[in-house]
Amino acid sequence: MFRSTALGLAAFLCLVSAPSAADDIETALEAALEAYRAGDIARAREEVDFAATLIGQLKAEGLQSFLPAPFDGWTREAGDTSSQALAGFGGGAVATAEYRSGGESVEITLMADNQLVASMAVMLSNTALMSSMGQVKRRGRQTYVVTHEGDVQALVDGRVMVQVTGSAARASKEAYFDLIDIEGLGEF
Repeated sequence: MFRSTALGLAAFLCLVSAPSAADDIETALEAALEAYRAGDIARAREEVDFAATLIGQLKAEGLQSFLPAPFDGWTREAGDTSSQALAGFGGGAVATAEYRSGGESVEITLMADNQLVASMAVMLSNTALMSSMGQVKRRGRQTYVVTHEGDVQALVDGRVMVQVTGSAARASKEAYFDLIDIEGLGEF
């Protein structure tokens, strides 16, 4: 009796711990492989593209987690977090949020792994070029620039661009920049 109870419990645990259904990414990748094996290259490519789009959406959702909570007395409205917004720039991920207090606003944009960031990397990784944009500063090991307009721009790990803009005072924009987990973005 003990043995049959143990076997029944083991079977139950296997069923409970097994995933109930494959997710959309797995389904698309399996369909791509199936189409490829059947010689349907067009469908295989379509399924791979669909899976890549879904993976990009997951990545963009992860980037959203780096946007800070609003200061007391401020509100936060989430903006675009889709990979679709950067489709014209070779893909990648973007996350934005707008913070408001009275008539002031701060908008934070995080962009990762796309051609726009790559083109800005030349400027944002060279302190001499950055100094032509405004005041070059450091937070820990992270170099950033506060532009002549009071906006903050930084390039994290050569692949994630941070922009803090808006109508708020320079001090508010820098304070929001200080809330961003730069080390975490470097590992994103």
